[in-house]
Amino acid sequence: MNPKYKRVLLKLSGESLMGHQGYGIDRVRLDEYASQIAEIVRLGVEVGIVIGGGNIFRGLQGAAKGFDRVKGDQMGMLATTINSLALSSALEAIGQPAKVFTAINMFPIGEQYSNRKAIEAITSGTVAIMAGGTGNPFFTTDTGSALRGIEICADVMLKGTRIDGVYTADPEKDSTAVKFDKISYAEVLNRGLKVMDLTATALCKENGLPIVVFDMDTPGNLAKVIAGEPIGTLVY
Repeated sequence: MNPKYKRVLLKLSGESLMGHQGYGIDRVRLDEYASQIAEIVRLGVEVGIVIGGGNIFRGLQGAAKGFDRVKGDQMGMLATTINSLALSSALEAIGQPAKVFTAINMFPIGEQYSNRKAIEAITSGTVAIMAGGTGNPFFTTDTGSALRGIEICADVMLKGTRIDGVYTADPEKDSTAVKFDKISYAEVLNRGLKVMDLTATALCKENGLPIVVFDMDTPGNLAKVIAGEPIGTLVY
């Protein structure tokens, strides 16, 4: 198989790592993700990953409960680092080299991020997992993933979710919601669709980074997206 994309930024939500649990990391889900990621690396795809931290802590929700917003976002950055370490461990357990980079200095937990070091890793067949968002409060991991995707010169951002694409409304709440096969950044912004936050969508639009939203929870789907199969929604 000739992959459609040579270099990708894979964005995973922290909530998806919960699997069927209500909190934390589901080992079965984690191992499924690791297997899918290792499969596309074997195809010659260079992979950078950004993971959210919502299965452990979300800064915005913390702020709503009385946490200082800056400290809440910093707690969220630490949550993304925990998830990144878990995924790197799962990858290494199946023989796939992985390296955690952190947006702020956390040595020896991870190496401080630079795009040069991340590119060196992915071009050598190592998965670069970039933790800590942008390293700044008031920015989501969506924005962090858009920024990292642009910095490592990814061909596409693959947003793995539990939904199989972008819909006119939330398909889990509205049975009449219709799925888009593809949709422009402008239409996403005009319709107010929750693909990513506004800052992340604008970053991708300004820098020409396409997004593919797909269901990552079905094993084998990541390889199908890499092969160019139309199983998700292309945002361009």
